[in-house]
Amino acid sequence: MFFPIGAQVQCSDGSCGHSTYVVINPISQTITDVVVKEDGFGHPERLVPVKRIMSSTSDEIRLDCNRKELEEMKPFLNVEFVSGTMPHLTYDPDQYMFWPYNLPPADLEPEYVPLEHEQIPPEELAVQRGTRVEATDGLVGHVSEFLVNPANGHITHLVLRKGHLWNTREVTIPVTYIKFIEETTVFLTVDKHSLEELPTAPAWHPLG
Repeated sequence: MFFPIGAQVQCSDGSCGHSTYVVINPISQTITDVVVKEDGFGHPERLVPVKRIMSSTSDEIRLDCNRKELEEMKPFLNVEFVSGTMPHLTYDPDQYMFWPYNLPPADLEPEYVPLEHEQIPPEELAVQRGTRVEATDGLVGHVSEFLVNPANGHITHLVLRKGHLWNTREVTIPVTYIKFIEETTVFLTVDKHSLEELPTAPAWHPLG
């Protein structure tokens, strides 16, 4: 079963967004949630439990809920406003427009700074498309997607994207090659030469 990142997401009543992260428990090597960015400007990302996924391919995920139910799921990011100091901006209203933001009055005290927190359990990690993959001897590419055994939810393979621009290839790496996963990097137990021996396929490039 594919768990693609950047794939179109379909609810029972139509297209509802695209996947931006997968949430992984690195201890059990299972995917617990998929983060879905709802369609439309300013809409939040939502945490969707994997049990709500009916089916998935390398470019599409189908959920068992409608768009209204998706809107009621837990946000991926929680925004907290904390007191802080920010430099005041000066600008010429005839030359610049700050939109959709409004500048606060210069004498407004205190100022509040928005801080975003990922709403996932502390022992889990959110991995996005493009996360670095490091072999024992350096960078080898970036995460494209994960393959999961639907019978138990365990990750079986990591799909690695390597190369630059249009000359990219995808390599399917067994989960046994994964040493550990951090928020920004997946570390492997093998070197670059070992990965060269794995089968590759041309990577698909979305248009637009």
